[in-house]
Amino acid sequence: MSETTAPDKHNFSAFCGYHQSGEGAPNEILTRTGPQTPCGEYMRRYWHPVCITSELDDKPKLIKVLGEELVVFRDGEGQYGLVHKKCPHRRASLEFGNCQQKGIRCCYHGWAFDVDGTILDIPGEPQGSEAVARTKANLRLGAYPVKEFKGLLFAYLGPPEALPEFPIYDTFDIPGMIMTPYSVHFKCNWIQVLDAIVDPVHTAFLHQSQFSDGFGMMGELEFYNRQSSRFLGTATRRVGDNIWVRVNELILPNFTQAGAAFAADGTKIRHFGRSAFTRWVVPLDDENCIAFAWGNFGERGDPLEWNTWEGMQLIEQGELIDRSYEEKQASPGDVEAVESMGAISDHEKEYFVPGDRGVGMYRNRIRKFCRDLEKGESPPQPADLADGVIPTYGSDTILNIPQRDDQDETALLRETNTKVMDIIFSNDHLDGENRDNEIIQSIQAIR
Repeated sequence: MSETTAPDKHNFSAFCGYHQSGEGAPNEILTRTGPQTPCGEYMRRYWHPVCITSELDDKPKLIKVLGEELVVFRDGEGQYGLVHKKCPHRRASLEFGNCQQKGIRCCYHGWAFDVDGTILDIPGEPQGSEAVARTKANLRLGAYPVKEFKGLLFAYLGPPEALPEFPIYDTFDIPGMIMTPYSVHFKCNWIQVLDAIVDPVHTAFLHQSQFSDGFGMMGELEFYNRQSSRFLGTATRRVGDNIWVRVNELILPNFTQAGAAFAADGTKIRHFGRSAFTRWVVPLDDENCIAFAWGNFGERGDPLEWNTWEGMQLIEQGELIDRSYEEKQASPGDVEAVESMGAISDHEKEYFVPGDRGVGMYRNRIRKFCRDLEKGESPPQPADLADGVIPTYGSDTILNIPQRDDQDETALLRETNTKVMDIIFSNDHLDGENRDNEIIQSIQAIR
């Protein structure tokens, strides 16, 4: 063997694959969301989108949410229903039922049910009989409250006595904004998808080539926890003579917003531009989840030309979903990154560094809320964050602040971030356009 190809014994001693082989364990509290699990019970205390209403026609649709198979439908009166999959009579699936003028009818024996689970009709039995009356009085189809809102159907799967107020966020009503519902299925645990929203580092590596060069600038990172259930990760970057403050936002358990995908690249001035998406990461079961969202298009969101199914896939994860393996390897998006961790990531093997602080903060808070709920303490609701419309922070601000010879660049970036965030936080007492206008005017004065 020649000298140039001889193995270096010293280098071989650094290889440690043998000692690190094997899978670690997932975080059981965070990843298990089925009925009667701590996190499943926690998640059931909130409203979640479960379906895009345009996907419903005159046939019922089988879905899964929080580990439970359910059937969603719209009857002839326009009422939406979300009910248990199996008919309480002889357990046939209502996915094969018939949507009636009022309610849904089982295909097997024709029992009909209203959207709240009330039995409307028991054919095949003498009407007015004691058995029919007793059955109608004592038996119901399992059903959950639903609310249609801007093309998404939301459901509450928790105990009826704990039904929370449906939260209204300020981004639900921004003048001139077009909100288009979309959904993306991830074949992995929900926590793997949710993590990315408070992980500003990943955009510099995963999304630079997909969105803009500005995304590849690391900049300075800050993390915030406000009002116990709101978590923010900011990345403040320099792009030429501009400073770009990008704010990613998570409101527990699974509401997320960020800045724009295509409207901001750091090169053009922008004052409190709003999120490209308004989004929830909803567990289907422990190994699948769906991001339900609106893509937000207009002057304050992303450009109107991206208001297509292909455009919303790019906004959601940086690349199209349906691609060859070779294309995915050449330019992976969020789907490839999070699904490659496995159906349920082995969290025991993770090694956190300061850039992961936001992930650690929110995970710890969810675990606390799960433990508190087991002790009988209800978790905080998004509606608790404000009296009325809930102010949100996901945004982009880009200011012309050239680098100064007399000031440390790191200090300048951090100072600019602090000024922007203080302005955003200090205007929470205002609503809607008044808040936005005050924030914009105050940001414009930053020098």
